[in-house]
Amino acid sequence: MQSQPTIDFRLTDVAKHPERLSQIRYLLADSGLGLDNDITLFVEAWAGMQLVGCAGLAGNVIKCVAVNEQLRGENLSARLLAEVENAALARGHFHLFLCTRPCNKERFSRSGFWPIAQSGNNAVLMENTPQGIERYCRALSAKRKCGEKVGAIVMNANPFTLGHRHLVEQAAQQCDVLHLFVVREDASFFPFSARLEMVRAGVAHLPNVIVHEGSQYIISRATFPAYFLKDTGKVQQAWSEIDVLIFRDHIAPALGISHRFIGSEPFCDITRQYNQTLHALLSSRIDVVEMPRIKATGNAISASEVRRLLKTQQFTRIREIVPESTFAHLEAHYSARAEVA
Repeated sequence: MQSQPTIDFRLTDVAKHPERLSQIRYLLADSGLGLDNDITLFVEAWAGMQLVGCAGLAGNVIKCVAVNEQLRGENLSARLLAEVENAALARGHFHLFLCTRPCNKERFSRSGFWPIAQSGNNAVLMENTPQGIERYCRALSAKRKCGEKVGAIVMNANPFTLGHRHLVEQAAQQCDVLHLFVVREDASFFPFSARLEMVRAGVAHLPNVIVHEGSQYIISRATFPAYFLKDTGKVQQAWSEIDVLIFRDHIAPALGISHRFIGSEPFCDITRQYNQTLHALLSSRIDVVEMPRIKATGNAISASEVRRLLKTQQFTRIREIVPESTFAHLEAHYSARAEVA
């Protein structure tokens, strides 16, 4: 009987040792996996001079778990997971997530991960506690308000525009209570704290609107772990379906949400497809209300246009498409005068 090789585990700080990524990339490619560029730490498994396994960490998300084909079935992936979890704990990350192919769900379940939502045969999102999503929903339930019509909006607000305000105002008029979620991840032009501040200031005049700080259960497209899905269309489908299913099956029941309000999307194909997923997966339980975008100077208002104008300091045009509260924030933090001061 052939003896099993001795495995040594090493930690690699990606920022300090980017040269180590080339071997990791080859190992991932052998498993049909790509390398997500937000990973800051890798646990590497070595058998002598050969890299035989790896597991990456991006914040509290485990990514890019791969094992040399000859060592599969030898429990190496479980050992890698244990090592990367220890590394995460040492960095203060106790609540961990991973996203993988559904065919791997049982393997990760044996290592202490529980499924939250699944997109067909494309992807399943898992976490390292059986009570994570339940605990989050209990916290949400504390903000539940009675009403015959309870609405919800999820927005990135990058930044908060007159279009966003119009959508919120129209939805608030139609609802007894409106829950407004601001996507949390700092993967946007404006950091989360700034976006949240602009949203709160922009809706302060609406007494029936409750602003929520987004959680990791409201998933940003920019941070969705897609290293195992090479097809861009499948990435989009997996992200949108998992995000919408979590909203439908957990967030909406916790708050008694009966309506989801969205803006029409004339510019972005990704957002337009996401809207289609909302219609497809929510309509049997939750009414999806899609509202046309308002226009300014003949064009539909978009946050991307604000960002474009900001880069060239066109504050006169910016003022036409954002609320005064947003304009004051942009002028104070992003104008050339503010930078000089």
